[in-house]
Amino acid sequence: MSEKAKFKRNIALVGHSGSGKTVLAERLLFDNGLLSRMGRVEDGNTVMDFEPEEIARGGSVSTGLHAFSWKKHEIMLLDTPGNANFFSETLLCMQAAETVFLVVDAVDGIRVKTEEAMESAAEQQKPTVLFINKMDKERTVFNDIIQVAESLLNIRPVKVQLPIMSDELCTGFVDLMTLQAYIFQEDGKSQKSDIPADLQDDVEMERMALVEAIAEADDSLLERYLEGDELSGEELAGGLKKAVTDRIFVPVLMGSALTGAAMDYLMDFIIQSTPCPLDNSPRKAMKGNEEILVSYDENAPFSGFVFKTVVDPFAGLLNICKVVSGSLGKDGVFLNVSKDEKERYSQLYQMAGKQQKPITEAFPGDIVAFAKLKSTGTFDSLSDESLPLIFPQVSPLAPCMGFAAYAAKKGDEDKVFASLARLAEEDKAIRLERNATTSEILVYGVGQVHIETIVEKLKRKFKVEVDLKTPKIPYKETITRKVRVQGRHKKQTGGHGQFGDCWIRFEPLPRGEGFQFGDEIVGGSIPKQYIPAVEKGLIEATSKGVLAGFPCVDFKAIADDGSFHAVDSSEMAFKIAASLAYKKGMEEAKPVLLEPIYNVFVKAPSDYMGDIMGDLNSRRGRVMGMDTEGKSGTINAQIPLAEIQKYAPDLTSMTGGRGTFTSEFSHYEEVPGEIAQKIIDAARQEAAA
Repeated sequence: MSEKAKFKRNIALVGHSGSGKTVLAERLLFDNGLLSRMGRVEDGNTVMDFEPEEIARGGSVSTGLHAFSWKKHEIMLLDTPGNANFFSETLLCMQAAETVFLVVDAVDGIRVKTEEAMESAAEQQKPTVLFINKMDKERTVFNDIIQVAESLLNIRPVKVQLPIMSDELCTGFVDLMTLQAYIFQEDGKSQKSDIPADLQDDVEMERMALVEAIAEADDSLLERYLEGDELSGEELAGGLKKAVTDRIFVPVLMGSALTGAAMDYLMDFIIQSTPCPLDNSPRKAMKGNEEILVSYDENAPFSGFVFKTVVDPFAGLLNICKVVSGSLGKDGVFLNVSKDEKERYSQLYQMAGKQQKPITEAFPGDIVAFAKLKSTGTFDSLSDESLPLIFPQVSPLAPCMGFAAYAAKKGDEDKVFASLARLAEEDKAIRLERNATTSEILVYGVGQVHIETIVEKLKRKFKVEVDLKTPKIPYKETITRKVRVQGRHKKQTGGHGQFGDCWIRFEPLPRGEGFQFGDEIVGGSIPKQYIPAVEKGLIEATSKGVLAGFPCVDFKAIADDGSFHAVDSSEMAFKIAASLAYKKGMEEAKPVLLEPIYNVFVKAPSDYMGDIMGDLNSRRGRVMGMDTEGKSGTINAQIPLAEIQKYAPDLTSMTGGRGTFTSEFSHYEEVPGEIAQKIIDAARQEAAA
């Protein structure tokens, strides 16, 4: 085992936007001499929020990483976004941390992303600390936050500090571990003091609750506690760390990142009471088809996983990796197991905001960066060739809002998709698609702000500007009855003419069957060499239906008779004849319009289920089922794509940001008559324009 790993801590700062995560990171770096002055989010000069998009919006859009040292320990901070549009970053980066600090505004309290962050931490089984920030403000609601956290976040919060209040202001705190009071000074430092007399009863009660919670984490401590023995300070400290590591309860800390109040206490708590990488349970990995457990062991072969990628148009890709086992030197070779390709790196880096600090070695638990690897990206697993391992990782949020991206400048059409694909390497919540039916480039994101940020980055990083439009619905056409028609093409031009004659039966097929061709020609009425031309003519014709010019699908065309001319017949003549048969047959076979139907899964607190169901019904949706789990419900419905293109902001408004949804293509269905006619009329008007 690595002795170095005992002195490492990886801390993810998570929570709702505006709770002060970036300022907290800034304060810790400043207090440790890594910054000459404290940056301010509103001034756009913090070390963690350095992207122009972050500065413009006054908030994080990606995770910033920076390490600092405190009492011989190295603490790596991962400052994650709290905005719902960029929450995928939080999910992916959380898995690289040993401990999650849930940062809450002392005045605003628990908000939407606080809930989701806690839920994600629980799903990833991450030890969690509740840090109540901004205690320098008036009208803080420390106790209310803890009560709400217990019920809303489904956690067991236990106070480790108790605020000392004076005229609605927090002037200090009592350390419930040592029963020592501290009063905040103007420079943010804390000075020892006596416990206020009016707080004695509360201190005694909260101290008892803390000791009892710690004892419950260790059977030997619990036995002594129940027998009435007093636990020593050393035993309590060890028990607290065990309780945090084993997720027995969520300790509650408080302070102010802005003023620096209680920051020394916070840093001491991190190194004394949160787990180092070696305290982690072994990590699950796949060795071929076998699931194994990988310990954070320096003497084992190297293994790790890439959880974040940064795209720089000049420097190339920067892959950020969590080392699980083994060690790395300044340069070397490893296997990208996910891509089955060897990778050579010439320098190891440690992230420091927008800077990369060269380092010479890395050990289990370290978070390092590689530059200019040829094939590696986010989600890839890296290993020594002697022991190839794949580490399962969490999934990003599913994109739920899409736009068609058109090049703003003529000649940039080819650059648009390529540049968006580069950004998708960095942001795994981006999904790209070229729609074969509409010929549009579709870019999907988590929300409107996410999409806008993608467009801004596209312009800044790759000098490509796009106009966003609502995507065209990829309607299709089909037939509903069998017909048999003749397609006859005859043209005399002097010299050789053109002649092709074919009889085609058109028959509807079940949804999803596409186009099928059948050859039932007998007796050589159409020579064999012209049959492929008939098929090709039909295939080309299906790209445009007779109703509104949409592709025609789900039917079978069977050539069963025809005639030819020994001199004038040709492949082209039979292609034209087949296309004439197609047009005539489609008109007679009662064509209808088809629209894409999507499976939609909506998750929200149970209180909103009625409103959501009513809204889905108004969107021509069919509710297929509903499940409830705890205080949340999930509705499964099938809804036309045309009705959910702008569902994301509507759901956010309906649920106060607490509702989420995912969607996936299911099948095509006939469009109701009145709606179909409007679509057909609009398509014909556009074609005539």
